[in-house]
Amino acid sequence: MDELKRAYEKMGLPDNASKEEVDKRYTTLMRQSRSRQRENPSGTDQADFEEVTRAYRYILNEENRKASEDFNQQEYGKYKKMAGSAEKVDHFWRYYKFHVLGGIIALILVIVGINSFIDHRAEQERLAKLPPVDLSIMYLGEYYMSDASGKQTTEKDIEAALLEQFPEFKRFKVNFTYVPLDAKDQMDIASQQKAMVVLATERPDIYITDTAAFNWVGPQGAFMNLDSIAGISDLLKPEDSYKQKTEDVPDEHTYGVKISGSSLLGNIPIQGKDNFIASVREGSKNTDKAVQFIEKFLQTK
Repeated sequence: MDELKRAYEKMGLPDNASKEEVDKRYTTLMRQSRSRQRENPSGTDQADFEEVTRAYRYILNEENRKASEDFNQQEYGKYKKMAGSAEKVDHFWRYYKFHVLGGIIALILVIVGINSFIDHRAEQERLAKLPPVDLSIMYLGEYYMSDASGKQTTEKDIEAALLEQFPEFKRFKVNFTYVPLDAKDQMDIASQQKAMVVLATERPDIYITDTAAFNWVGPQGAFMNLDSIAGISDLLKPEDSYKQKTEDVPDEHTYGVKISGSSLLGNIPIQGKDNFIASVREGSKNTDKAVQFIEKFLQTK
């Protein structure tokens, strides 16, 4: 405190002078020193003013230290003996919080990545133990995965329901692609874009579509001509035949079979606003089983 008192005396101020008074006094002394130096460059004013500057800086440092102590007392005084530790933790968090948060996020991403990899490996191992797929089916249209009561279902639920209706098969693979042909908002447009990607990359044995989806996909030549397929042609009624022209075949042929009205549909947890139309993909490797699938629906109408 004696040194602080001497610093005030060096500046010609009382030791209770305010910061504004100290700043104003220093500015005045600086101007006086410069004026004297211009009049007498070889004088001792420069050395004297350096002592004033040191005194000024000392006063400022003491004021900053006191302000910091007052702030710390206000912020951390309530922690009493733990005030020092609380202050260190607060300072650490203040200066390194983004580093800490970044590290936490990075750790979460690593954990998620590891879990995803483990889940993927487990799913691959589960699929490897399953029997080969007898039929792959794509539901394409304005359909909803739910049972008659409105309870939400999954593709696995649909696969299990199909196996109950077709015990002669060991495994179904279902791809559910919701697509409204009459887009009303951005979500509908996104669904249409997704459907286009799915159609370009997936190759199911059976397509089950509503009327709008059938008219959209049929002309592209994705469906097999069913006019002369034994079993289907014998059971097919004219009103259940969905004909279409394709880009390569200008004449109309049956490319879809209406399976709405079959008792089997009531046991499969999927709902639709329109018809259920079954088509066989052109070039399917499981054509015989696909035909058998459609025949059973026609036999139960």
